[in-house]
Amino acid sequence: MKKMILAAAMICMSVAGLNAQVLKFNSDKKFKIVQFTDVHWVTGNPETKVSEERMNEVLDAEKPDLVVFTGDFVTGEPAAKGIKELLAPTLSRNLPFAVVYGNHDDEQDMTRKEIYEFMKDIPGNLTLTTEGISGVSNYVLPLKSSESDKESAVLYFFDSNSYSKLEGIKGYDWIKQDQINWYTEMSREFTEGNDGMPLPALAFFHIPLPEYDEAMKSDNAMSIGTKREKPCSPEINSGLFAAMLSAGDVMGTFVGHDHVNDYSVNWKGILLCYGRFTGSKTTYHDIPEGNGARVIELTEGERGFKTWVRLKGGKIINNVNYPFDFKKEK
Repeated sequence: MKKMILAAAMICMSVAGLNAQVLKFNSDKKFKIVQFTDVHWVTGNPETKVSEERMNEVLDAEKPDLVVFTGDFVTGEPAAKGIKELLAPTLSRNLPFAVVYGNHDDEQDMTRKEIYEFMKDIPGNLTLTTEGISGVSNYVLPLKSSESDKESAVLYFFDSNSYSKLEGIKGYDWIKQDQINWYTEMSREFTEGNDGMPLPALAFFHIPLPEYDEAMKSDNAMSIGTKREKPCSPEINSGLFAAMLSAGDVMGTFVGHDHVNDYSVNWKGILLCYGRFTGSKTTYHDIPEGNGARVIELTEGERGFKTWVRLKGGKIINNVNYPFDFKKEK
């Protein structure tokens, strides 16, 4: 199974314009990710310029190795034109990017599958799909060692779906059991390939897990950042967090969805993080100091990461060195 997963990843990384680029740690053993979330791009709306300016500013300052869009990226028609405009800052810098879908992305004039098909040949796109399980944006991107082809870390991407389809259960959908089984099997394969030791891993999806709220209600959980709304999580807890704890690989999860939250909270050994809202006045937006982006930096060979939020004018807030900044937590 692992050979099939990695082969699919390699196909994805061979898209036009990247010359079969493989994601690798740099010679300094660092790998940097910029997370943009909830841009809510609307073609023709002048407010989207605010998002464009922030994306350009962040990318120029951080020079990431990968850009990740965690859902609700385009919320106007025509969606295809909006996607091209949204991606322009990333594409103009020849940066690889990966996408997971939010609950609003398929509410325009394209389905999730149609969005995937439209984006798959865009230069730099590393987004994959896994057939036979719920959702569309489920896939994995391994990070190779700076010195060899050995896998040194793993990035998991999940489609958190949209809205509940079960009678009597309102609100948002959840990551389904078949997706969790898929993750568990992939994690097991990567661990076996690493002499039984889980590889350091991160996970990206759109809708926060119920544990985001559970952690913030606890007196024993330390958090850093802004919380201005209750997490809009599914009513159903399908068990992805428990599966990650059991697998022992995922160090942090990164979501969007709730525009005025950007906190990270340590919960039972996994850092639950929000991205920073990157949108504008095309949607609700009242977060202090305006839009921005989350930045994540991995170091090869270390089980931990650094993360911070970059705002307008180069301001940096919410610096976190995980797990070291949480060592005093009881």
